[in-house]
Amino acid sequence: MNGSSLVIDTNIVLYLFNGDRTVASLLDGRNVYISFITEIELLGFPGITNEQKAISKEFIEDSVVIDLNDAIKRMTIDLRVKYNLKIPDAIIAASALYLNLPLISADKVFEKISELQFVKYEL
Repeated sequence: MNGSSLVIDTNIVLYLFNGDRTVASLLDGRNVYISFITEIELLGFPGITNEQKAISKEFIEDSVVIDLNDAIKRMTIDLRVKYNLKIPDAIIAASALYLNLPLISADKVFEKISELQFVKYEL
């Protein structure tokens, strides 16, 4: 994959935390962007331990968090209507589109978004 920046979905972060070397290699040396949705999912996971929370916070600090703005809101609405996406998925896709960056996820729901530079991660 070309380019030094990319948006990653929550599942990619979880694979990294679980020791996936392919993901670690893929992210090495890149500017990693995550949606605020991923931040919420990581830190708001039911039963998260203090150690997991600390690891998540460190990862978030090392990433660029994409916050919601008017353009992402409009794109989210359009994607949700056009592709019948769940709101979190629509926000993550809209965030990648807004920044014109590829999105990496193991979630195949993103495959149907023709406007998106999507890279499906398969185990």
